[in-house]
Amino acid sequence: MDNLLFVKKGVLLLFGWLIFLQNPTAAQDQTESFTWINIKSLHVEGRGWEDEASFFRRLPARAEGKVTAAVWNLSGHTSGMYVRFKTDASSLKAKWSLTGENLAMPHFAATGVSGIDLYVKTEKGEWHWLAVGQPTKFPENETTFFEGVTPEEREYLLYLPLYNGIDNLLIGVPGAASLENAGMEEKKPIVFYGTSITQGGCASRAGMSTTAILGRKLGREIINLGFSGSGKMEPEMACLLAELDPELFFIDCLPNLTAEEVRERVEPFVKILREKHPSTPIILAEGVTYDNAFFVESRNQRNQESREALRSAFENLMNDGYRNLHYQIGEGQLGFDGEGTVDGTHPTDLGFYRQAQVYQPLIENVLNNSGTSREKKAD
Repeated sequence: MDNLLFVKKGVLLLFGWLIFLQNPTAAQDQTESFTWINIKSLHVEGRGWEDEASFFRRLPARAEGKVTAAVWNLSGHTSGMYVRFKTDASSLKAKWSLTGENLAMPHFAATGVSGIDLYVKTEKGEWHWLAVGQPTKFPENETTFFEGVTPEEREYLLYLPLYNGIDNLLIGVPGAASLENAGMEEKKPIVFYGTSITQGGCASRAGMSTTAILGRKLGREIINLGFSGSGKMEPEMACLLAELDPELFFIDCLPNLTAEEVRERVEPFVKILREKHPSTPIILAEGVTYDNAFFVESRNQRNQESREALRSAFENLMNDGYRNLHYQIGEGQLGFDGEGTVDGTHPTDLGFYRQAQVYQPLIENVLNNSGTSREKKAD
């Protein structure tokens, strides 16, 4: 009987060890309870209409029916939203619920489309990538960012998906750990309005879109209003943007516009913004040079025609007395070696990094010389 009991104990011990090898966090999960914090209780940045929109929607509810159906649907994607928080947690987890079934695209990784992306602030005060939450199913996902680190207070930045929406996102910390807001950016945000490239297609992670990179480099909140295939500069969108009170408007819609549409829409769009924002800087951008435009003549011709139309619109506005308008050329945004895109149009992480490097000096120069640097109004 004793021998039989010993064998049974040995089998159970071996079985438990095999389970641990398959899931080394199982033991910790059983012995350490986690507290789950809904990020809705924190300050989520990158939301232009905080009081009028569904929490994870980029446009206010009243925009439905006024903007195109495509824009409205894409406004449900959380591109540009992020939360900064402080915690002394030794382990960090997250759960998020997606609204869209398509986790990825043929040319766009699931980690960028539907994943969440974590950065930590180093002792030097710089943001450093730490971990990515990989989506594996619809709708519920869970990830362990890290575990077993020294429990000291650090600041983190968590980006939400670029091309999917979420219903909820919970951050999990061990029961004894604290977690709180890291504070808001003191200066007014920058508003980017544009196309799929602005929205973040096709970054491998949410933190690698141009607006995310610039937000970290500039130490600024950036509101991302990029809408894939739908950055068309309609007057309805101009009226919505004019409701915001940013430090700078950056308009990057050219890849979605024909030359004729540029001639019809750019000047009225800027004039609508100027009615409510007579001195706020506005940058008009030419968009990227397609990496295969040198070889595909039709793409090169469209590039040139739309850019000529944009330059004419810019000059017309300046001649009409509109000031604090600025112009971003397209050449060189993705580099000159053809290595900056996945398909000739949409940037890779390398392409986004290069674009951010090109945009940053102009943005800094405009803000430093515009005389409009203002802090956010107190609540």
